[in-house]
Amino acid sequence: MNRREFARAIAGAGLLAGLSARSIAWAAVASGVAPGDRLLRAQQAFLDLRFGMFIHLNMATYQQREWGDPKASPAMFNPRHLDAGQWARAARSANMGYGCLTTKHHDGFCLWPTKTRSANVMQSGYRHDIVRLYVDAFRKAGLKPCLYFSMLDLRDDIRAGVVTREGIDLIKAQLTELLTQYGPIPALIFDGWNASWSRIGYDQLPYREIRDLVKSLQPDCLVADHNAGRYPGPALYYTDIKQYEQHAGQKIPAGSAIPSQSGTTLQSDWFWKTDYPGQALRPAAQIVDEWLRPFNDNHCNLILNCAPNRDGLFDANVLARLAEIGKLWSNPGPAPTLSKAITITTDNLARGKPSFASSTADASGPDLAFDDNFGTYWQADAGQRDGWVEARFAMPVAFNTVSIIEPRHIEDYGDAARISHYRVQYESGGTWIDVVTGDEPASIELRQFPIMRANRVRLQLDSRTASPGVSEFGLYLEPVEG
Repeated sequence: MNRREFARAIAGAGLLAGLSARSIAWAAVASGVAPGDRLLRAQQAFLDLRFGMFIHLNMATYQQREWGDPKASPAMFNPRHLDAGQWARAARSANMGYGCLTTKHHDGFCLWPTKTRSANVMQSGYRHDIVRLYVDAFRKAGLKPCLYFSMLDLRDDIRAGVVTREGIDLIKAQLTELLTQYGPIPALIFDGWNASWSRIGYDQLPYREIRDLVKSLQPDCLVADHNAGRYPGPALYYTDIKQYEQHAGQKIPAGSAIPSQSGTTLQSDWFWKTDYPGQALRPAAQIVDEWLRPFNDNHCNLILNCAPNRDGLFDANVLARLAEIGKLWSNPGPAPTLSKAITITTDNLARGKPSFASSTADASGPDLAFDDNFGTYWQADAGQRDGWVEARFAMPVAFNTVSIIEPRHIEDYGDAARISHYRVQYESGGTWIDVVTGDEPASIELRQFPIMRANRVRLQLDSRTASPGVSEFGLYLEPVEG
């Protein structure tokens, strides 16, 4: 029985509320791995790679599109001279440390011979396992092979509002193939999941279920979701690595202390277009001096997309530019040391629950602190220097993690911090008991503690300046990771 199974067995017996998180983690101690250390080591090893190559090759390559047509015949796909060794040599020429291949993009075509029902290379004009060719070539060149996988699948109708158990099981079967047939994969980079444009939430396609599958198959594989547009920057929400789509304008916060990756393109877009061979590419100096080096100083890798052409090869201008980059930059060694970060991987227990507050200024109801929307907030009445918000539950809930997000930079709240002190409390027998307290919290405060169980949980805020507020007060029961 592993740690997680041990914890769940205790929970099933009704004993979980009486144990601390440290007690539950005891099952891991015999292995000599403290809870969270394994994840931290994997994150650090990923950052030590520093610079990677994104390889967008799929049906869209043949259609002058960024998303392939899900109705198009797989026979259209035919990179007849594909040479993954060329890709690997090009990555080495730029002194990159890893790659990432689009195994399945949003149209649902698979670059490996999946045994699921999905369209794949065995129905194409190029009947070869491209994932195999890629991982073998990159490993041979001393590079780490990561994989990209789209949760949005228009060909198999896995999209907002129609995600079925069958669709979830198809995704799990495909991930199982990718994680059992191709050796160690340092990171799986997910896309089209809980994004504003895909609208497939973690309630429809359950994050924790997918994460647990990945970790059960490859414990050191990082789960990295493209959700930086949805969740605040200074925290890890539903991802082991914060993914910034630089190409879409997402920027790393100054002084970021969490493991991150910023992705952009060498050519103008992600998939190859007919004008690319003659296109002016992004300057090598910009890539190295404006992006790569500064990002590395902020616990962030740069992953640079290089789109192969319809023959499955890089154009001459891509090869030349990558070699030019390699003359300006080489991996200086281990990345700045990470500190252990709390990662949110479960549902917010307080979302949508009955809520109450010390005041409701300007119709700013307490429900805004529990709506899972980081752009809304509750605030104490004008002139008040303290206040509280509270979530109530019909039955006692167990929780061991809280998030407190002050609404800085939102509307008229202002950029400056207002909260001088906070207390998270639960009610027991008419008495409010402190769970955690703190002074002058960061804009996003994540705290973990021994598991508590309560019907009522309150966040008390104090301020020395103006009326304090909170954008989101989250309650979570996070499994102990190891």
